Amino acid sequence: MSKKLKLIWDFRGPVSQKTAEHHCIHLNEYAQIEKLYFYKIDFTIISEMHSIAFIIVDENDMKTYRDALKPHRGELVLK
Repeated sequence: MSKKLKLIWDFRGPVSQKTAEHHCIHLNEYAQIEKLYFYKIDFTIISEMHSIAFIIVDENDMKTYRDALKPHRGELVLK
């Protein structure tokens, strides 16, 4: 079974939530255009001034997403 990885983009400032929400639209568009599989695309509000957008992908697809979309960081999904 392949590992799942969460690729994360951080957004800061008073409009971080709206920016993260909008970034999710572009992540979804990219995956559809390139016909790439993903488990989940979503955003999370960390604080009033910090939100993240993320995509959860198989480890096998990580390099394709990483090289094209330049996430700020990533982490292993343990579920």
